[in-house]
Amino acid sequence: MRMCRIALLVAMVLCGVTAACQPDGEARPPSAASFAYAEAGIGELQLAMERGETSSHALVQAYLERIVALDRNGPQLNAYLEINPRARAEAAQMDAERRAGRVRGPLHGIPMVLKDNIDATPMATSAGSLALAGLRPGSDAFLVQRLRQAGAVILGKANLSEWANFRSPHSTSGWSSRGGQTRNPYALDRSPCGSSSGTAVAVAANLAVAGVGTETDGSILCPAAVNGLVGLKPTVGLVSRDGIVPISHSQDTAGPMTRSVEDAALVLTAMIGRDPADPATSANPTLTTFDYAGQLRQGRLQGMRIGLLRDAMAISPDVAAATERAIAVLREAGATVVDARIPTEGQWDADELEVLLHEFKAGVERYLQQRQAPVQTLDELIQYNRAHADATMPLFGQELFEQAAARGDLASPVYIAARMRARRLAGAEGIDAALREQRLDVLVAPTTGVAWPIDPGHGDRFPGGSYGAAAVAGYPSLTVPMGQSGGLPLGLSFIGPAWSETRLLQVGYAYEQLTRARRPPPLAASAATP
Repeated sequence: MRMCRIALLVAMVLCGVTAACQPDGEARPPSAASFAYAEAGIGELQLAMERGETSSHALVQAYLERIVALDRNGPQLNAYLEINPRARAEAAQMDAERRAGRVRGPLHGIPMVLKDNIDATPMATSAGSLALAGLRPGSDAFLVQRLRQAGAVILGKANLSEWANFRSPHSTSGWSSRGGQTRNPYALDRSPCGSSSGTAVAVAANLAVAGVGTETDGSILCPAAVNGLVGLKPTVGLVSRDGIVPISHSQDTAGPMTRSVEDAALVLTAMIGRDPADPATSANPTLTTFDYAGQLRQGRLQGMRIGLLRDAMAISPDVAAATERAIAVLREAGATVVDARIPTEGQWDADELEVLLHEFKAGVERYLQQRQAPVQTLDELIQYNRAHADATMPLFGQELFEQAAARGDLASPVYIAARMRARRLAGAEGIDAALREQRLDVLVAPTTGVAWPIDPGHGDRFPGGSYGAAAVAGYPSLTVPMGQSGGLPLGLSFIGPAWSETRLLQVGYAYEQLTRARRPPPLAASAATP
């Protein structure tokens, strides 16, 4: 598999990166410690460009060189699947506009990375699958249109857990048949979690300024937490899903993955908007010009009522201790923190799976057929994997695909009942009830445990997570770094009702400013913790 991965990188990355960023054809990879833009945020880079100290073209050049150094050579993080061949030209255009006096906004000229289930020309959208490695949609996803209109430069597409971790219950997070295994930059033998694994690793290791992931249940929050990032899963309907390989129209959403809350707010502001191609956005009460970053400093912890989901602290003693320290910070800043619980916790699990199986079958076939993909139906996809099993299924099977193929359509009474029950149990009778019972502003809990060892062929040793209720309800959740255990990052999640992104970002920002808990990754071979 390693030789296949190297060959793949030579074909896709070397041609897309080395030839583009090394004019003399010789790689001169920078060391991890010497990267000029390490940990730089959007505002800092925007100010440097404004002062003429750097340019978008220089930023893109530097990040492309760093991708060569850390993703292809060095530790081989395997965060990127494909580099945008137009990245340097797009950066040059942003520089020309700046010289002409036109700056589109905070993202003008900022290099970003996208998860490879999001359409962005001229690159492939494969969901990590060899079956779609040649699929190059002819237009951008709506959110990518928004980012490019805001001036962002798309560096490339990131690896992910194949089919966003919805092929088998025994999948290995961060692995795809197209891209191989993505590795956690804090300890290369540890999982990056899934499914937005490559996006998380790219941003955490300073291979991009910011990124966009997607979540159905935990796929933004978990990789953000174990890679020391801020990750925001918005309310379903705030960000258009048009042009994204689907799992579930009830739960899917894209969201920002960044190194700071402010950067997450800036990216979210650029992404949102009502899209006729995604009816869920018609329910969005937020104006498309809403400025989330502009609201951050108005948030205060003083007087906030926060509910601690204490049961989630049972993940491990280190997680419990870190959470207690976080709660102490919140209380010292003037928040009232009380124990809380989601009364229906876990009661939606069976219904959620039924919903996902039904919606995946309908959604993925619609996506494939609209883009004239090499495979047009779920059955054809299953047959492709069977015919190429050595390449596509060396570590795990496709049990979820097969279960989904056996389901009925979206008019099925079983599906309709499961969808209504799951949303009610997680939302109105879950998060909403917990908030209402003690007049709470937000809920708080550890996001998950530390990253577990990568164990190919044996699946994930997932420690559990606190984001399931928000995922099933379609509500927002935000994870922010809260410390480390044995050198591995831990995240703290803030959860709220529908459309409460502003409040979550304000609380998360206030906590972040008090703790400054993020630490850059050391690219260690292994971790100290067992």
